[in-house]
Amino acid sequence: MLELPEALTLARQLRESVVGREIVGVVANASPHKFAFFTGDPDEYGPTLAKHRITDAQAFGGLVELTAGDLALVFGDGVNLRLFGPGASLPAKHQLAIRLDDGSTLVASVQMYGGMSLAPPGELDSPYYRVARSRPSPLSAAFDRAWFDGLTAEAKPTLSAKALLATEQRIPGLGNGVLQDILFEARVHPRTKVGTLDAAARSRLFDAVKTTLAAMADAGGRDTEKDLFGEPGGYRTVLCAKTAALPCPRCGGSIVRQAYLGGNVYFCPTCQPV
Repeated sequence: MLELPEALTLARQLRESVVGREIVGVVANASPHKFAFFTGDPDEYGPTLAKHRITDAQAFGGLVELTAGDLALVFGDGVNLRLFGPGASLPAKHQLAIRLDDGSTLVASVQMYGGMSLAPPGELDSPYYRVARSRPSPLSAAFDRAWFDGLTAEAKPTLSAKALLATEQRIPGLGNGVLQDILFEARVHPRTKVGTLDAAARSRLFDAVKTTLAAMADAGGRDTEKDLFGEPGGYRTVLCAKTAALPCPRCGGSIVRQAYLGGNVYFCPTCQPV
């Protein structure tokens, strides 16, 4: 799923490959999907976007925003973006295909759920969008220890470490996928209550958020996700479904998988005691 490292990677690749190109054709909702959501009428996306030139691409949390003229096309979590070169075969099913003046096509497809929105830049009427744009990125200088301490101070003492980091958009773009390695690096169990974290644990957690997300972004995203050209990211994920059967890379013990707060968590009981 689209989280901060992948959103940053896609935005960078879009700036490098499609900024400056003119949109010559758009097909929206070619394969209707129950959980593919559009703001407004998808039939209007083509006439609205045609003849606009793409001028920028940015990431806000787990969102990717493509600017074309006086409009912003926003892709949310669950949307897979792929760029196909001139003459390449496109996927049989897709929810949005944007044909560019060099013959390439940007395709957005949804497997489980995902949203696409069209509005003037900064004016999308969505709470997720507003929060993602207003809160500092964990990779920015504004996301400092004071900001992080403010998040923990506002949280109920009974809130778990997973809930603190990956729910209610406290840190936009930090979801259940990137969470696992962050908690592993911090040596914090997903169920640990915020109120039981001592000063050392809070410091490790803050450092792990910054350094782990930076490593993921610098490597072009996680190896469990794919980039604009269908290639996996270069960050080797430590804890995920693909590595759950392997021994803990730190102590050699067994990794545990549990369902918790709407998704699976992976942890080492020895390295991450409750």
